[in-house]
Amino acid sequence: MFRRKLTALDYMNPESFSVNDDKSFRDLIVWLEDQKIRHYKIEDRGDLKAIDSNDWPIAYKRYLGGLNCPTNPNDRPAVVDWLLGLAVRFEYGDNADKYKSETGENVRNRQQSAPKVVNTNPLDALDFQSPDFRDGINRLAKQLNITQHPDHLITLKALSKLVSTRLSAEAIQNPGEVIHQGKSYPIFEADLGFETGDYVLNNAGKALRLIYIHDLR
Repeated sequence: MFRRKLTALDYMNPESFSVNDDKSFRDLIVWLEDQKIRHYKIEDRGDLKAIDSNDWPIAYKRYLGGLNCPTNPNDRPAVVDWLLGLAVRFEYGDNADKYKSETGENVRNRQQSAPKVVNTNPLDALDFQSPDFRDGINRLAKQLNITQHPDHLITLKALSKLVSTRLSAEAIQNPGEVIHQGKSYPIFEADLGFETGDYVLNNAGKALRLIYIHDLR
């Protein structure tokens, strides 16, 4: 939705911007003020830059008020669209001489003369949402005894972890280093340390505790 304007403004990673993600949204507001709009003096931008602060929404609304932004501060898409339009106008004003010579013909000529890059990576041609790709992931998961997740991409992540840790060349040569031997831990017989009053929740809590311990290690 905003990729064209973000690209025109040389914003880093315009493809990854999400108006619904708090950090992504706040980072963009700060970047636009720092690089393009420059409404505040540098020393007055501290509150706006404190994107992790609980008071950031106050600084954000005060900033929009100072710009006389006509949109509702809670309507993020409208705010971003208005700020990007303002930034584009400022960008043109700062570089008016540079853009005066830009015509459609000049742009087309540059595009035609630019070298064409041929992508030889076959993975870039894959459709990760196609039925064939989903079926392939599920078949591989079944062969490797991996529980299938409703989201096939999460299943793929689990497969990747298994292959990289258990089926690498080093692991195959020295399986004892990655495949631990011993008696299975009786997870559901262990004491959780507290009671939820629900058998299923108790077992889920035990599993989550072991996962947490594994992550710490």
